[in-house]
Amino acid sequence: MTFRTDRDLAGTISRLFVHPVKSCAGIAVREARLTPTGLEWDRAWMVVDAHGEFLTQRTLPRMALVQPELGSTELILRAPGMPVLRVTMQAKGPAAAVRVWDDAVPALDAGDGAARWFSEFLGLPCRLVRFDPAHRRLSSLRWTGGVEAPNQFADAYPVLVASEASIEMLNHRLDGMGAPPATIERFRPNVVIAGVEAHDEDRIGALFVDADGGQACLQPVKPCTRCPIPDIDPATAESTTDVGDALRAYRQDRRMDGAITFGTNAIVLEGAGCVLRVGQRVSADWQFD
Repeated sequence: MTFRTDRDLAGTISRLFVHPVKSCAGIAVREARLTPTGLEWDRAWMVVDAHGEFLTQRTLPRMALVQPELGSTELILRAPGMPVLRVTMQAKGPAAAVRVWDDAVPALDAGDGAARWFSEFLGLPCRLVRFDPAHRRLSSLRWTGGVEAPNQFADAYPVLVASEASIEMLNHRLDGMGAPPATIERFRPNVVIAGVEAHDEDRIGALFVDADGGQACLQPVKPCTRCPIPDIDPATAESTTDVGDALRAYRQDRRMDGAITFGTNAIVLEGAGCVLRVGQRVSADWQFD
Protein backbone atom coordinates (compact mmCIF):
# COMPACT_ATOMS: atom_id res chain seq x y z
CA MET A 1 0.00 0.00 0.00
CA THR A 2 1.41 3.41 -0.99
CA PHE A 3 2.07 5.75 1.93
CA ARG A 4 -0.02 8.89 1.51
CA THR A 5 1.63 12.26 1.98
CA ASP A 6 -1.48 14.42 1.52
CA ARG A 7 -2.91 14.10 5.03
CA ASP A 8 -3.40 17.04 7.41
CA LEU A 9 -0.38 16.24 9.58
CA ALA A 10 3.02 14.88 8.59
CA GLY A 11 6.06 14.15 10.73
CA THR A 12 8.58 11.49 11.63
CA ILE A 13 9.29 9.09 14.45
CA SER A 14 12.02 10.74 16.52
CA ARG A 15 12.30 8.26 19.39
CA LEU A 16 11.07 4.80 20.34
CA PHE A 17 10.94 3.36 23.85
CA VAL A 18 10.33 -0.15 25.15
CA HIS A 19 9.59 -0.67 28.86
CA PRO A 20 10.15 -4.40 29.43
CA VAL A 21 9.31 -4.33 33.16
CA LYS A 22 6.28 -2.26 34.12
CA SER A 23 7.34 0.90 35.99
CA CYS A 24 11.07 0.20 35.71
CA ALA A 25 13.28 2.25 33.39
CA GLY A 26 12.60 2.20 29.67
CA ILE A 27 15.00 1.48 26.83
CA ALA A 28 15.49 3.91 23.96
CA VAL A 29 15.72 1.81 20.80
CA ARG A 30 16.30 2.61 17.14
CA GLU A 31 13.73 0.08 16.00
CA ALA A 32 11.09 -2.24 17.43
CA ARG A 33 8.70 -4.79 16.03
CA LEU A 34 5.05 -3.85 16.30
CA THR A 35 2.76 -6.53 17.73
CA PRO A 36 -0.97 -6.50 18.51
CA THR A 37 -0.04 -5.69 22.14
CA GLY A 38 2.27 -2.80 21.22
CA LEU A 39 6.03 -2.74 20.76
CA GLU A 40 7.64 -6.14 21.21
CA TRP A 41 8.59 -6.85 24.87
CA ASP A 42 6.86 -3.72 26.16
CA ARG A 43 5.44 -4.35 29.65
CA ALA A 44 6.00 -8.09 29.25
CA TRP A 45 7.15 -8.35 32.90
CA MET A 46 5.81 -6.85 36.10
CA VAL A 47 6.78 -6.72 39.77
CA VAL A 48 4.07 -7.76 42.24
CA ASP A 49 3.82 -7.82 46.02
CA ALA A 50 3.23 -10.87 48.18
CA HIS A 51 -0.49 -10.74 47.31
CA GLY A 52 0.04 -10.52 43.56
CA GLU A 53 -0.84 -6.80 43.35
CA PHE A 54 1.20 -4.82 40.84
CA LEU A 55 3.86 -2.42 42.11
CA THR A 56 4.82 0.88 40.49
CA GLN A 57 6.85 4.03 41.01
CA ARG A 58 3.74 5.64 42.48
CA THR A 59 4.64 4.02 45.81
CA LEU A 60 8.18 2.76 45.07
CA PRO A 61 10.12 5.46 43.19
CA ARG A 62 13.28 3.31 43.33
CA MET A 63 11.81 1.19 40.57
CA ALA A 64 12.92 3.95 38.20
CA LEU A 65 16.53 2.96 38.90
CA VAL A 66 16.10 -0.61 37.61
CA GLN A 67 17.71 -0.55 34.16
CA PRO A 68 16.67 -3.32 31.75
CA GLU A 69 18.51 -4.58 28.69
CA LEU A 70 17.12 -6.92 26.06
CA GLY A 71 19.58 -9.65 25.15
CA SER A 72 19.10 -12.27 22.48
CA THR A 73 17.68 -14.80 24.96
CA GLU A 74 17.67 -12.98 28.31
CA LEU A 75 16.24 -9.93 29.99
CA ILE A 76 19.19 -8.35 31.82
CA LEU A 77 18.48 -6.12 34.82
CA ARG A 78 20.83 -3.77 36.66
CA ALA A 79 20.29 -1.55 39.69
CA PRO A 80 22.59 0.43 42.02
CA GLY A 81 24.40 -1.83 44.49
CA MET A 82 22.91 -5.01 43.01
CA PRO A 83 24.46 -7.85 41.02
CA VAL A 84 23.29 -8.25 37.44
CA LEU A 85 20.06 -10.26 37.16
CA ARG A 86 19.42 -12.38 34.09
CA VAL A 87 15.94 -13.70 33.32
CA THR A 88 15.02 -15.93 30.41
CA MET A 89 12.88 -14.25 27.78
CA GLN A 90 11.00 -17.49 27.17
CA ALA A 91 7.48 -17.52 28.56
CA LYS A 92 7.84 -20.22 31.18
CA GLY A 93 7.55 -20.68 34.92
CA PRO A 94 4.89 -21.67 37.44
CA ALA A 95 1.51 -20.03 37.08
CA ALA A 96 0.80 -16.95 39.18
CA ALA A 97 -2.43 -15.03 39.70
CA VAL A 98 -1.74 -11.28 39.65
CA ARG A 99 -3.71 -8.08 39.40
CA VAL A 100 -3.29 -4.88 37.35
CA TRP A 101 -5.77 -2.29 38.54
CA ASP A 102 -9.13 -4.09 38.32
CA ASP A 103 -7.90 -6.85 36.01
CA ALA A 104 -7.07 -10.31 37.33
CA VAL A 105 -4.37 -11.56 34.96
CA PRO A 106 -2.72 -14.99 34.73
CA ALA A 107 1.06 -14.76 34.71
CA LEU A 108 4.22 -16.87 34.89
CA ASP A 109 6.54 -16.53 37.88
CA ALA A 110 10.15 -15.66 36.98
CA GLY A 111 11.62 -17.65 39.87
CA ASP A 112 13.05 -17.27 43.36
CA GLY A 113 16.28 -15.62 42.21
CA ALA A 114 14.42 -12.75 40.59
CA ALA A 115 12.12 -12.50 43.62
CA ARG A 116 15.09 -12.19 46.00
CA TRP A 117 16.74 -9.59 43.76
CA PHE A 118 13.69 -7.31 43.60
CA SER A 119 12.80 -7.87 47.25
CA GLU A 120 16.28 -6.78 48.35
CA PHE A 121 16.39 -3.73 46.11
CA LEU A 122 12.86 -2.53 46.84
CA GLY A 123 12.86 -3.44 50.51
CA LEU A 124 9.70 -5.56 50.62
CA PRO A 125 8.69 -9.10 49.61
CA CYS A 126 7.91 -9.13 45.90
CA ARG A 127 8.20 -11.25 42.79
CA LEU A 128 8.82 -10.75 39.09
CA VAL A 129 6.23 -12.22 36.74
CA ARG A 130 5.97 -12.61 32.99
CA PHE A 131 2.73 -11.96 31.11
CA ASP A 132 1.24 -15.25 29.97
CA PRO A 133 1.05 -14.95 26.16
CA ALA A 134 -1.78 -17.48 26.15
CA HIS A 135 -3.98 -14.89 27.90
CA ARG A 136 -5.79 -12.10 26.05
CA ARG A 137 -6.19 -8.95 28.16
CA LEU A 138 -8.28 -6.40 26.29
CA SER A 139 -8.27 -2.64 26.45
CA SER A 140 -11.49 -0.89 27.46
CA LEU A 141 -14.06 -1.55 24.72
CA ARG A 142 -15.75 1.70 25.69
CA TRP A 143 -12.72 3.72 24.60
CA THR A 144 -11.71 1.54 21.64
CA GLY A 145 -15.17 1.81 20.11
CA GLY A 146 -15.71 -1.93 20.43
CA VAL A 147 -12.38 -2.89 18.80
CA GLU A 148 -10.74 -5.77 20.67
CA ALA A 149 -7.25 -4.42 21.36
CA PRO A 150 -5.02 -6.67 23.50
CA ASN A 151 -2.23 -5.42 25.73
CA GLN A 152 0.10 -6.98 28.27
CA PHE A 153 0.90 -5.34 31.63
CA ALA A 154 0.45 -1.74 30.42
CA ASP A 155 -2.04 0.18 32.53
CA ALA A 156 -4.73 -0.05 29.88
CA TYR A 157 -3.63 0.38 26.25
CA PRO A 158 -0.90 -1.02 23.98
CA VAL A 159 0.88 2.14 22.77
CA LEU A 160 1.49 5.62 24.15
CA VAL A 161 2.20 8.37 21.62
CA ALA A 162 3.72 11.76 22.50
CA SER A 163 5.55 14.49 20.59
CA GLU A 164 8.80 16.42 20.85
CA ALA A 165 6.87 19.68 20.67
CA SER A 166 4.75 18.74 23.69
CA ILE A 167 7.77 18.20 25.94
CA GLU A 168 9.31 21.42 24.59
CA MET A 169 6.18 23.36 25.56
CA LEU A 170 6.23 21.84 29.03
CA ASN A 171 9.91 22.73 29.44
CA HIS A 172 9.20 26.31 28.38
CA ARG A 173 6.67 26.52 31.19
CA LEU A 174 9.03 24.85 33.67
CA ASP A 175 11.71 27.38 32.76
CA GLY A 176 9.24 30.17 33.47
CA MET A 177 8.72 28.66 36.93
CA GLY A 178 12.46 28.52 37.55
CA ALA A 179 12.31 24.72 37.50
CA PRO A 180 14.71 22.39 35.65
CA PRO A 181 13.63 20.82 32.35
CA ALA A 182 11.93 17.43 32.20
CA THR A 183 12.83 14.64 29.81
CA ILE A 184 10.26 12.75 27.76
CA GLU A 185 11.27 9.59 29.65
CA ARG A 186 9.22 10.79 32.62
CA PHE A 187 6.07 10.21 30.56
CA ARG A 188 7.03 6.68 29.51
CA PRO A 189 5.95 6.91 25.85
CA ASN A 190 6.46 4.25 23.21
CA VAL A 191 6.40 6.41 20.07
CA VAL A 192 7.59 10.02 20.01
CA ILE A 193 6.94 12.06 16.88
CA ALA A 194 8.69 15.16 15.55
CA GLY A 195 7.71 17.76 12.98
CA VAL A 196 4.32 18.53 14.54
CA GLU A 197 2.97 21.22 16.88
CA ALA A 198 2.63 20.78 20.62
CA HIS A 199 -0.10 18.30 21.54
CA ASP A 200 -1.10 17.63 17.94
CA GLU A 201 -1.24 14.01 19.10
CA ASP A 202 -4.44 15.01 20.96
CA ARG A 203 -6.16 16.12 17.79
CA ILE A 204 -5.61 13.38 15.23
CA GLY A 205 -7.42 10.34 13.98
CA ALA A 206 -5.51 7.28 12.87
CA LEU A 207 -1.72 7.71 12.83
CA PHE A 208 -0.16 6.01 9.80
CA VAL A 209 3.48 4.93 9.82
CA ASP A 210 5.60 4.19 6.76
CA ALA A 211 7.04 1.13 8.51
CA ASP A 212 9.46 -1.55 7.40
CA GLY A 213 7.33 -4.36 6.00
CA GLY A 214 4.29 -2.25 5.20
CA GLN A 215 2.06 0.48 6.53
CA ALA A 216 1.25 0.49 10.24
CA CYS A 217 -1.77 2.23 11.73
CA LEU A 218 -2.07 3.33 15.36
CA GLN A 219 -5.50 4.58 16.42
CA PRO A 220 -5.55 7.12 19.28
CA VAL A 221 -8.40 6.18 21.60
CA LYS A 222 -7.99 8.00 24.92
CA PRO A 223 -6.01 10.93 26.32
CA CYS A 224 -3.42 9.70 28.82
CA THR A 225 -4.30 10.94 32.30
CA ARG A 226 -1.31 11.54 34.51
CA CYS A 227 -0.51 10.32 38.02
CA PRO A 228 2.51 11.53 40.07
CA ILE A 229 5.04 9.37 38.16
CA PRO A 230 6.12 12.24 35.83
CA ASP A 231 7.20 14.12 38.97
CA ILE A 232 9.85 11.43 39.56
CA ASP A 233 13.27 12.06 38.01
CA PRO A 234 14.08 8.78 36.23
CA ALA A 235 17.82 9.36 36.71
CA THR A 236 17.68 9.75 40.49
CA ALA A 237 14.23 8.49 41.61
CA GLU A 238 13.83 11.81 43.46
CA SER A 239 10.50 13.59 43.27
CA THR A 240 9.31 17.20 43.22
CA THR A 241 5.93 18.65 42.29
CA ASP A 242 7.29 20.82 39.45
CA VAL A 243 6.03 18.80 36.50
CA GLY A 244 2.59 18.21 37.97
CA ASP A 245 2.27 21.88 38.94
CA ALA A 246 3.19 22.99 35.42
CA LEU A 247 0.77 20.58 33.78
CA ARG A 248 -2.11 21.63 36.02
CA ALA A 249 -1.70 25.18 34.76
CA TYR A 250 -2.55 24.29 31.15
CA ARG A 251 -3.33 20.59 30.67
CA GLN A 252 -6.57 20.04 32.58
CA ASP A 253 -8.59 18.06 30.06
CA ARG A 254 -12.37 18.51 29.90
CA ARG A 255 -12.65 15.14 28.12
CA MET A 256 -11.26 13.52 31.28
CA ASP A 257 -13.29 15.55 33.79
CA GLY A 258 -10.47 18.00 34.35
CA ALA A 259 -7.68 15.48 34.97
CA ILE A 260 -4.31 16.48 33.57
CA THR A 261 -3.27 14.66 30.39
CA PHE A 262 -0.07 14.33 28.37
CA GLY A 263 0.20 12.10 25.31
CA THR A 264 -2.43 9.81 23.89
CA ASN A 265 -3.14 6.12 24.30
CA ALA A 266 -3.42 4.21 21.03
CA ILE A 267 -4.25 0.74 19.78
CA VAL A 268 -2.78 -1.21 16.87
CA LEU A 269 -5.22 -1.33 13.96
CA GLU A 270 -2.82 -2.41 11.22
CA GLY A 271 0.78 -3.46 10.72
CA ALA A 272 1.42 -6.06 13.42
CA GLY A 273 4.69 -7.70 12.41
CA CYS A 274 6.08 -4.54 10.81
CA VAL A 275 9.16 -2.85 12.25
CA LEU A 276 8.92 0.73 13.49
CA ARG A 277 12.14 2.68 13.15
CA VAL A 278 13.40 6.12 14.14
CA GLY A 279 13.14 8.41 11.12
CA GLN A 280 10.09 6.77 9.54
CA ARG A 281 7.38 9.05 8.19
CA VAL A 282 4.06 9.39 9.99
CA SER A 283 0.86 11.11 8.88
CA ALA A 284 -2.67 11.65 10.13
CA ASP A 285 -5.82 13.67 9.55
CA TRP A 286 -7.33 15.97 12.14
CA GLN A 287 -10.11 14.64 14.34
CA PHE A 288 -11.58 17.26 16.63
CA ASP A 289 -14.13 16.55 19.34
